[in-house]
Amino acid sequence: MAEQADLILHGGDIVRLAEHGDERGEAVAVKDGTIAFVGPEREVLEDWRGPRTVVRDLGGSALLPGFIDAHGHLGGIGLQAVIANLLADPDGDVTDLASLKDKLRSWAACPVGADSDWIIGFGYDDAMLAEGRHPTRDDLDEVSTDRPVLAIHQSFHLGAVNSLGLKRLRYSAATPDPEGGVIRRRELAVPPSYGEPDGVLEEKAFTPASDLAFVGLPQRVLLMLFATGAATAASFGFTTVQEGGTTLANLKALRDTAAAVPLPVDVVAYVKADEATSSPLDDPIGVSDEYVDGVRAAGVKLVLDGSPQGRTAWLTEPYLTPPPGQPEDYCGYPAVPDDAVVAKQIGTAVERGWQVLAHVNGDAAIDQFLKGVEAAGPGRRPTVAIHAQTAREEQVDAFARLGVLPSFFSMHTYYWGDWYRETVLGEQRAESISPARWAIDRGLRYTSHHDAPVALPNAIAVLSSQVTRRTRSGHVLGPDQRVSALEAVRAITINAAHQYGEQDRKGSIEVGKVADLVILSANPLTVDPEEIRDIKVIETIKAGTTVHPPAAPTGRASRTPQTAPTPQWGCSC
Repeated sequence: MAEQADLILHGGDIVRLAEHGDERGEAVAVKDGTIAFVGPEREVLEDWRGPRTVVRDLGGSALLPGFIDAHGHLGGIGLQAVIANLLADPDGDVTDLASLKDKLRSWAACPVGADSDWIIGFGYDDAMLAEGRHPTRDDLDEVSTDRPVLAIHQSFHLGAVNSLGLKRLRYSAATPDPEGGVIRRRELAVPPSYGEPDGVLEEKAFTPASDLAFVGLPQRVLLMLFATGAATAASFGFTTVQEGGTTLANLKALRDTAAAVPLPVDVVAYVKADEATSSPLDDPIGVSDEYVDGVRAAGVKLVLDGSPQGRTAWLTEPYLTPPPGQPEDYCGYPAVPDDAVVAKQIGTAVERGWQVLAHVNGDAAIDQFLKGVEAAGPGRRPTVAIHAQTAREEQVDAFARLGVLPSFFSMHTYYWGDWYRETVLGEQRAESISPARWAIDRGLRYTSHHDAPVALPNAIAVLSSQVTRRTRSGHVLGPDQRVSALEAVRAITINAAHQYGEQDRKGSIEVGKVADLVILSANPLTVDPEEIRDIKVIETIKAGTTVHPPAAPTGRASRTPQTAPTPQWGCSC
């Protein structure tokens, strides 16, 4: 015996995803949190097993590299777990405005809700409500007239408030729409009156409402959002997650939390580009390739448009059906109308060595982004087009030419595929959303993400959506854009590691890499593609230590945050 392993895993399907090939191993030896050997089961057991080695028989389960979150919001995952759950099936049970209001009332009476200034719920989808519309101030006044109420759309780009909420925001008929946002009105009016607000707020008109509401949450809840989000992500098989688009103040809070409460996963953070690039400091973010207490900052994120499902994304061609009050040629709108501002933010980030991520759903926003990328030149890490839902084929060509890595929100095919076909884009344009096949055909290492809290951080759903592209109704949306199970797995493992520049230490089961692993009930590469969605996460291992299910306290050092509450998918009490 050359050396004694801490852990040996054998007896299952081991999917290595090694760069030189995807051959399977029979057994894995882990030493000091690192993969020490991968090879034949007999050799591993004979050469690496010692008196203190923990030997685990997988019993036919599948062992894969730990999943890597290419884009999400760690604090938002925690938030999702503690406010009212307004999601529709399969993640919740809100079906109409009556059930939405019941959820808000119930949450307002539970311990967290009772201590909160605002009554807050997240996840309603007007496409899934029986009434087919957003809640208005009048609907939410039925929840409360004594406390402000905020119902957040599943896209997190829109929301609705009650009359007291509008008063807190100082939104009235005399308030114009902010640049990059819309205050929806009860009726059209001529300035100086802009029309009485109906309670529905879009984009930069919505953001102040969420800011106010979250500040009013109990302090004990705010302190645990990151730890709760990390525990939740680990339960879905993720070992590296993202805090995408945070403030400098929240980045400090994340670092403080990680120093005080060890997180079960690694966190890569990106700060809002406008705040970071306008700072007089050379590096207000503290960008680094190394983790400190499991956290590292990597760069900045721009938001250049809104949500296709909310019909605020910026398109070059009109929406199939415009939102109420909008003309037939409505194409959405930019978040940052000035191209020069966008180009300056990208250029400043590239000059400072920061990685650039950009939220670009609509193809007009992608055009604006590509202009800025071309002007700035190549960065130290791949520039990432987040979502890129409606990317045209020639734009994917430009991604390849400019070294832009697309990260698709592939679960849109399930959650909003039918809505896109019937209301948002029409059949032809809807078929090419999240165009993963175009990316593969051009040699791009695309990634796929969950964008939690917009969707649950469900890695298995991310895999299934790429392979089947099934909508809620069962329709296959754009069969030509489907990918193989292997390509789908690579999108949330080794490709995501490349996106972060961590391919030498994560993303595959290879000697010398961190022992970030996930055990699944079945191998997604061998089951029927339609059965991938039924696979369960059995165990998540971070650097050789099990972090899900969380271990009971034993007095031994552990990465698991024992003080983190169990995720509850939107407390409705």
